[in-house]
Amino acid sequence: MYKLFVGAFLVASLVACTATGDAEDMGTGTPINNGGHAVNTSSGAHVDGSSSSASESGDSTDLSKFVEMVEIPALIFSRGTVEYKVNAFSIGKFEVRQGLYAEIMGDLPKEDVLGLLYPIFNVSWYDAARFCNALSKRAGLDTAYVYDSVNNSGELMNLSVNYKAAAVRLPTETEWEIAARAGTSTTYYWDTDVASKYAYYAQDKGPVAVGAYTSNALNLYDMAGNVAEWVNDWYDAYPTVSQENYTGPAEGVYKGVRGGGWSDKVAALASGERNKKEPKYRSQTIGFRIVYSAGF
Repeated sequence: MYKLFVGAFLVASLVACTATGDAEDMGTGTPINNGGHAVNTSSGAHVDGSSSSASESGDSTDLSKFVEMVEIPALIFSRGTVEYKVNAFSIGKFEVRQGLYAEIMGDLPKEDVLGLLYPIFNVSWYDAARFCNALSKRAGLDTAYVYDSVNNSGELMNLSVNYKAAAVRLPTETEWEIAARAGTSTTYYWDTDVASKYAYYAQDKGPVAVGAYTSNALNLYDMAGNVAEWVNDWYDAYPTVSQENYTGPAEGVYKGVRGGGWSDKVAALASGERNKKEPKYRSQTIGFRIVYSAGF
């Protein structure tokens, strides 16, 4: 069975947030002491790309000028008997919006434009990685994705990920699930409440503006439904021994996709549910959110 969080878990350890309301591959977590730090995310802004004043955090950058982030403390996350020790990180409160993507990358295809507050979609994993590097540069950070060139198909050639860099990147699959669960160990982070209060799913009309549904207990929106989200890892079976800052296998064919999208049935919204796609795949049902890590 899965290890339950100790005490109130993130309620006291994280940024103040409003709580909302047992399938295979579930996981839980326990906070641990850690000397790591997260980028200043004290802004009250609610729109990606909007400006906010920097606070005295000791960091040389302020990512909150572009994205509102939620800080996650270092913790131990469990899947069955396997424990994952994960350093502190910060994750986007919302899926990356079209407004921010256009600001950072310069443009959007006309056929994809729905509005500033809609999630970006029709982006490959490679597109998401390039966005992360571009946003890192705008925020004065290092870059996580190292590659030689971009081929005609949009693939990043000779790609590697520098996890030591203090940079913006896609969340690892474990980081994503920790954020989605927000301390829960149930199939859905809303437990037995009505799913349609928390997620936009089983639709045929495309995504909606982000943040329209009830957040999870960490004040993260659309961790289920709206657009599904790319994660950083190559897709494979989970490891059978305990890990520290697990980043997935070194290579693979598919990248992980989590959270379920607007066209999926409710089962795809489960916090432990996994999907996979080739990294060059693009769809109206898949977008992403970002993570900031100080490196590990």
